[in-house]
Amino acid sequence: MKKEPQNRLALEKSPYLLQHKNNPVDWFPWGEEAFAKAKSEEKPVFLSIGYSTCHWCHVMEKESFEDEEAARVLNDHYVAIKVDREERPDIDHIYMIVCQAMTGQGGWPLTIIMTPDKKPFFAGTYFPKEDRWGRPGLLTVLEQVKNAWTLNPVRLLEVGEQVTRAIQNRPVELVGEPTKDILEKGFEQLRDHFDPLFGGFGEAPKFPAPHQLMFLLRYYKQSLERQALQMVEKTLTSMYKGGIYDHLGYGFSRYSTDKQWLIPHFEKMLYDNALLAYAYLETYQVTKNPFYARVAKEIFTYILRELTSPQGGFYSAEDADSEGVEGKFYVWSPLEIKEILGEKEAYVFCQLYDITQSGNFEGKNIPNLIKSGLKEHSLLLEALQDTENVRYKLFLARKDRVHPAKDDKILTSWNGLTIAALAKGARVLQAPEFIQAAARAVTFIWNNMYSNGKRLLARYRDGEAALKACLDDYAFFIWGLIELYEATFDSAYLKKALVLAEQMTSLFWDDENGGFFFSGNDAEQLLTRSKELYDGALPSGNSVAAFNLLRLARFTGNQQFSELAWRQMRYFTGQVNHFPQGYTFFLTAWQLAFWPPKEIIVVGKRENEDTALILRTLQKKFLPEAVLIFYPDDEADEELLMIAPFLKNYSVVNGKTTVYICENYACRSPITDFEKLCQIIGSFK
Repeated sequence: MKKEPQNRLALEKSPYLLQHKNNPVDWFPWGEEAFAKAKSEEKPVFLSIGYSTCHWCHVMEKESFEDEEAARVLNDHYVAIKVDREERPDIDHIYMIVCQAMTGQGGWPLTIIMTPDKKPFFAGTYFPKEDRWGRPGLLTVLEQVKNAWTLNPVRLLEVGEQVTRAIQNRPVELVGEPTKDILEKGFEQLRDHFDPLFGGFGEAPKFPAPHQLMFLLRYYKQSLERQALQMVEKTLTSMYKGGIYDHLGYGFSRYSTDKQWLIPHFEKMLYDNALLAYAYLETYQVTKNPFYARVAKEIFTYILRELTSPQGGFYSAEDADSEGVEGKFYVWSPLEIKEILGEKEAYVFCQLYDITQSGNFEGKNIPNLIKSGLKEHSLLLEALQDTENVRYKLFLARKDRVHPAKDDKILTSWNGLTIAALAKGARVLQAPEFIQAAARAVTFIWNNMYSNGKRLLARYRDGEAALKACLDDYAFFIWGLIELYEATFDSAYLKKALVLAEQMTSLFWDDENGGFFFSGNDAEQLLTRSKELYDGALPSGNSVAAFNLLRLARFTGNQQFSELAWRQMRYFTGQVNHFPQGYTFFLTAWQLAFWPPKEIIVVGKRENEDTALILRTLQKKFLPEAVLIFYPDDEADEELLMIAPFLKNYSVVNGKTTVYICENYACRSPITDFEKLCQIIGSFK
């Protein structure tokens, strides 16, 4: 059998780059070899950035990069580079800024044409091979750029210089003093963009953006503004009922193409599911409604079943496509369901889950509960219980289909978010299996992706850890470690968080102005060293870093962490004030900063039943303004005392487990009575 020719990408680890290893395009990975070739041959560089589960990336590959004609033009007149945005978010961030500045929009696949000095003069996203839909085709673009480069290269070099200068000299918003008013402004903007019919914000396409919901939950607690909670509940319930949720195998797709959450972009991302589980858990804490707890458990079931490696790290994503067709794995016909369930059960399922002859997606059906008429959570839960067996039968039958491809690289950043969510789930649901999963992931990253105890790495795949971690990797992993400490009260996790926080500050902090750069001071030098704050599909590293620093200050009593967070907030005040809705995780840190500092310290014997009851009770409560510390008085936790020396001042009273609640730098009288503790906690605003 003749072996298919392979290009340089065959030597890479990225699933996205490996998808293109048999393209006739002479692809290079990002690196000096490619740019040296471009310089020596005086050719422009064609840069294509995407990720393995991106549907339109697949379309552009099939139309153009597998096409001999398009490949010939690229190979003859360009040096072509492929980049996995999930492996190299630093490169993606910079050239996405370029694309948005030059075209007013962005997305993937990201298409950039630039000089051999990495200076961009053309930007776009998806291009069909031929002119279509009123937009130029890739062949047209390549021909026009080739001609311009041949006839007047100086002009393109000038454009590249101009774009580079514009990116390097992006205006900094006026530094200001943070105020509480911006929180109200953020709420009002979300309220004005809220969809009262289907939840979520804005028009289609709709993205989950769970950090917006986290902000609203805290806003509700601080202000008692009922509408904030209603927006959260409406959004989470509508999303679950929609086709964006996989009602058979669980887990959420990346976004919905319509406003009612019916038709998803079918790829499932680890980060979406981690953050959504976190939001459902917090909503359960606030409302005590078991519906939200159930959804969170189902999301974790999906992550642990489909996205967990044998070593304990979490995989990145599952594709939208299977057998070359978007969504094929997930859709059904009434006949298929009847053959699996039999006529009686099939009728009930089809009626409830909107399975019809005409279909709701390209002649097929995405199971959903939008038209079910189940408006009350109690009815939803009852229906889910009643259909559990039939849904499981369909799930088992679906397993025999060709599965979407899995991106099995392990990213430190997204693993950090998943660790945070699982630890939160362990606390709120008192589920030790989630602690075990989170702890295994921490051990995996610490043993495999932490180079010489000095530098986090960003990606692990196929036995190789590589690529220097960016700000997101540090910030998200620290968040996970803090959450895992509050789930286990194992001070080793807090110590790890502090070690990484110090490294994060050393590598990324801008001592001159404030805020964190996206890439480290030891990283590859790109066009510019950007600072990212926008909370898009993911919260930004700066937002999560501020949130972490404020919490670490309260855990340790070290106000240097708090001072760094306040410098961040001052530096970014003008930017956030311009459009607070775009920075809702940063506003979550802002909320924490303006809440009077609160530490809840439990002192007692680790194995004592009273201690266990008190810790369980506190862990289940929605107390985003507080940090929870357990100081065991029956063992010498020297590590914890080194982290938080102030704990030596706290001891049990009358031999009973004792709770100290310290707020705004003053402590209440010690509490040893459980009922009194519950009464006080219930009064917290």
